[in-house]
Amino acid sequence: MSGTTTAATASCRRETGDGARRWVVLVVLCVSLLLVAVDATVLHVAVPAVTEDLKPSAIELLWIVDTYPLVCASLLILFGTLGDRVGRRRVLLAGYALFGVASGVAALAQDAQVLIAARALLGVGGAMIMPATLSILRHVFPDRRERALAIGIWSAVAAVGAAIGPLLGGFLLEHFWWGSVFLINIPLMLVSLPIGRLLLPESKGDRDGPWDVAGALMAAAGLFALVLGVKRLGGKESFGLWTPLFLLTGAALLAAFVRRQRRRTHPLVDLRMFARPAFSASVGCIVLAMLALVGLELIAAQYLQLVLHLSPLQTGLRLLPLTFAAMAAGLAGRNMLQRFGPRRMVVFGFCLTAGSVTVLTAMGGHDNPTLLLSVFVLLGFGLETTLFGAYESMLSEAPQTQAGGAAAIGETSYQLGAGIGIALLGSVMNAAYAPGLASVPGVPASASRAAGHSLGEAYDVADRLGGTQGAALRHAARESFVHGLHVTLLVSAGLLLLGALMALRLPRVMNCEPPVPGSANAVPAPRETTDSRVSA
Repeated sequence: MSGTTTAATASCRRETGDGARRWVVLVVLCVSLLLVAVDATVLHVAVPAVTEDLKPSAIELLWIVDTYPLVCASLLILFGTLGDRVGRRRVLLAGYALFGVASGVAALAQDAQVLIAARALLGVGGAMIMPATLSILRHVFPDRRERALAIGIWSAVAAVGAAIGPLLGGFLLEHFWWGSVFLINIPLMLVSLPIGRLLLPESKGDRDGPWDVAGALMAAAGLFALVLGVKRLGGKESFGLWTPLFLLTGAALLAAFVRRQRRRTHPLVDLRMFARPAFSASVGCIVLAMLALVGLELIAAQYLQLVLHLSPLQTGLRLLPLTFAAMAAGLAGRNMLQRFGPRRMVVFGFCLTAGSVTVLTAMGGHDNPTLLLSVFVLLGFGLETTLFGAYESMLSEAPQTQAGGAAAIGETSYQLGAGIGIALLGSVMNAAYAPGLASVPGVPASASRAAGHSLGEAYDVADRLGGTQGAALRHAARESFVHGLHVTLLVSAGLLLLGALMALRLPRVMNCEPPVPGSANAVPAPRETTDSRVSA
């Protein structure tokens, strides 16, 4: 068996290039991921400048912010499976070009409509880039031990990108105009295109049978409606008619997509992957981890700014330890995976994160830097350990011919978990916060009701009231917010423990041997075609 494994690995290495080249390829893929991750958050700090310059309406401003993640999430499966069919490198390079062009259009936009269209194009480019980086990584690193290290570096870069987005945006806005947050993409894309064309190997999955265009569009439309409905659940539109309509439409389209894939001889996504407990458990763990992470980050940022009255820059610096810890966990992930195995690693990550979240309930209305620093370090390490183990197991369980589809499923789970987390934990926070302001002694009932919408709005109402009434309302709002934060943290801890239970379905040990054809663990898969030559 070991001789067969060694020969197979050597053959794959001949196709993908020597060891040094593989690591250079990883650098190119990480630069791609860094750009996409930065672009997802860099606009947040530029919203006030965009509002002042372009004068968008409230609806237009919402679409300026949300169009990129919405379009990106809805098209991941379409472009992930397209890469399996026409070539992953080809889709990635096309994504580079589109991302660069869209960045230029966004930077020079003179009105809100053009900026929204440019953000939509950026979402299309991001959807082409994100699954392609993971599927190429799966192909270039056939040995699971090396691939685990590569995924650790890849995930650490993702953590860096999400963290430096607001910091980079703030720096650029201090020296240039808001369009500069998009222009930084262009030189990097101009460098990445020729380097990627020269160094990245081409790989494809099964080319038998027609590509299911109708199924791809059905999945895209279903995900668009579902993600849009989830986003509206976390906003003020949650009680309108459109929110349940979007959710029902998205669910119906995705259900029809699943039925269509099961009936086709050559499905767009091989749903047999979900029959493997390790694959389905990995996807579930990604959803639950992101569900807790994004909601916690949002509420933590509000706590730091509105309760502790830190500036946006100070808030970003307070959250940096979380990012550094996540980087450390990503780099240490391979050794942890080999020593403890996927099951214990992911369970440990979930339990560490749940414990850290529970400790955060000690936070009150006064700053405690030591507590926050310690807990943020544990949070970052625990969450990245969880995501690393889940992503690595998911990618390793998927057949190589379905690498693009598997990567797209993982990234879609990531986006859905983030959206559901904001909606769910935001709703929990609001439900726990509002009752404390239903009737504040000495404050008019109308002012108390208005203050119950959010802490920021409570501060505005308190400023208008002034005097002892304003001070009483401000104090009650802070106390209610801290109470709501504690309730939300406990709910998050429960979700994380649920993730730990789900992780018990993961393999006990890290299996570095390929499945024997015909065995119970082997998923029947058509052949993989590769081409490491430099081609057009």
